[in-house]
Amino acid sequence: MSEPPVPVIEGVCPMPNIAQLIGGKWKLIILQILIFQGTKRFGELRKLIDGITQTMLTNQLRALEKDGLVKRQVYPEVPLRVEYSATQRALDLEDMFHAMHAWWEKTKLQN
Repeated sequence: MSEPPVPVIEGVCPMPNIAQLIGGKWKLIILQILIFQGTKRFGELRKLIDGITQTMLTNQLRALEKDGLVKRQVYPEVPLRVEYSATQRALDLEDMFHAMHAWWEKTKLQN
């Protein structure tokens, strides 16, 4: 039995724009943590993401912030405290994460 065809959606496909926003090795991991575990400090994120460098985490957080997916909150304390949280735009991706998880569980059983 063959797979059903992928539905064609009329108009311009947004996939290149979506890939630009959340694509890459680290962005989805950062978003998953902030969406499902809530606000985190930089050091907490770094400990939770195995293998990411400080520079890469900084760059990815800046890009996610620029694209409106992460909010950076600076508290004027000594030492300075900075927290990162998912914006509503990022929280709207929760169903996508659940769908990816369901897809993974389904397809790993097929292998």
